[in-house]
Amino acid sequence: MVTGKLIDLRGKAAVVTGAAAGIGKASAMMLARSGASVALLDRNYDAAALSASEIASECGVQTKAYRCDVLAELDSEAVIEEAARDFGAINILVNNAGGGGGGREIFDGLTDDYLNKIFGLNVYSIFRFSRLCLPHMKRAGYGSIINISSMASVMSSMNMSVYSASKAAVNALTRQMAIDVAPVRVNAVAPGAVKTEALASVLTEEMERKMLALTPLNRLGTPEDIASAVLFFASPMSSWVSGQTLIVSGGGAQVLE
Repeated sequence: MVTGKLIDLRGKAAVVTGAAAGIGKASAMMLARSGASVALLDRNYDAAALSASEIASECGVQTKAYRCDVLAELDSEAVIEEAARDFGAINILVNNAGGGGGGREIFDGLTDDYLNKIFGLNVYSIFRFSRLCLPHMKRAGYGSIINISSMASVMSSMNMSVYSASKAAVNALTRQMAIDVAPVRVNAVAPGAVKTEALASVLTEEMERKMLALTPLNRLGTPEDIASAVLFFASPMSSWVSGQTLIVSGGGAQVLE
């Protein structure tokens, strides 16, 4: 196979959740640069629409923004059906939407409502969107699901018990889904510390200095670093890879302390 064809996604349609900014937007842009049409889903419709317009202008592919709360089952069903009609197929799903109070989850103060919300964002939404997209992928004869996990899924850090547990569940779910839904491929990307707005809300200069001391490549990640791994799993380049979680962290372990 010619090298260019390994990442050629022309004729493929991708759905990216949490796509208005950060890793989601970077992933949508990366897929579009390889020729994929992209549906950008986000609670913030206006931001998603701006991102969709920017991607379409730069890449010359079909894009569309959809207002979607991944915690709302009926909302999710309606959006996926609309996207399938608009794009004619769904071949790639990036389950990027998620959240959690990394470094702020004081165990004594955690509630059942909080646990349900974080697992809803990080785990249940993957179940739902994967289940909704699978029939379209199988019908199209090409399917790749990429779940966004976290390095927190495989390490220990203070005040991250619920977030870490939810992301560990993503890794396990990825392994099991790969068996259950083949020939659709299912993989996960587990980012380390990536310079997004979410990290900026808790990152201090001292914290970054300590992180870099534990990072052999001596820099924090960018959304594009993660998007490159997403492209690998979405493209024919990884056609014999499924059930894997790829940690993208500069070779180190960035701890929120």
